Amino acid sequence: MGRRILVCSGVLLALMLAGYRTGFSQIALERVLNFIALQGKPVPASPAFLSEHDLQELAQMTPQQQAERLLERAINHYEGATELIAKHADSWRGSLELAGQLNTLITSALNANDLRVRAAAIEIHLAAYNVEKTAESVYSRIQILESGDGDRISALWVLGLLGNRGVEPERVLQTLLRYTRDSDASIRHWAVEGLAYLGTDAVVEPLVDIFRGDPSADIRERAACSLAQSGMLQESQRMKAVPAFLNLLEDATQDRTMHQWVLQALQDISGLRLGDDPAEWRRWYSTQAGAYQRLPR
Repeated sequence: MGRRILVCSGVLLALMLAGYRTGFSQIALERVLNFIALQGKPVPASPAFLSEHDLQELAQMTPQQQAERLLERAINHYEGATELIAKHADSWRGSLELAGQLNTLITSALNANDLRVRAAAIEIHLAAYNVEKTAESVYSRIQILESGDGDRISALWVLGLLGNRGVEPERVLQTLLRYTRDSDASIRHWAVEGLAYLGTDAVVEPLVDIFRGDPSADIRERAACSLAQSGMLQESQRMKAVPAFLNLLEDATQDRTMHQWVLQALQDISGLRLGDDPAEWRRWYSTQAGAYQRLPR
């Protein structure tokens, strides 16, 4: 058996090398070798759903293992994974450790190009923090911020997550806005992150103002990223920031860094690469404006 494997491997290697030497086409490689190229549309390995075997395994796992398995499946768009996370997240509260694989998966999920996956990561994050989704959890974080005792950065982050899950979103908004004006840059930074994950219509205009005017370049960058790609804003909400970005693109007083951030934000929101000509971007936006409500200029 070992001899046959070596011979077959040798034939495969020779065929591939011949392909490189003779210009053997990628299509031919795909047909002859079942070669999977990196270009083109996704190629499913198997149907993306949780099998009976998956469900049986999950039942035997610890909460930590369940959260890891389901979040990995959610990131890979397995049908039913986010629903099971929603079903079990509250029961995992206090039994999860933000470390190792789970921490890595949460980071990946919070950057997924699917807001349901990001929401699943938020649910698991709150469970790992042992935070109940109640008004009392919001008030206790506000007390930490006002007293100055305890972890104020975590309090701002958790407020954003709670507000996103529908817990006291208006109170969360007002609290986060207050701390975007704090003298401590690290507090302002995490207030901006909280706004990004709160993800309501009401955070768009404040984030635009922060991008225009915060004295910290780091915080201005985070505000732009929050409007363009990160956090929990939906596409229609991100579009509301476009008029402000267009005005800034035309503003000759902006430095090169701000100009690049504006251009990157427009590219992320639109999915287009139109260069840095404001007229091209305005022409694009004029075709989109009817579908979205503009911010005041």
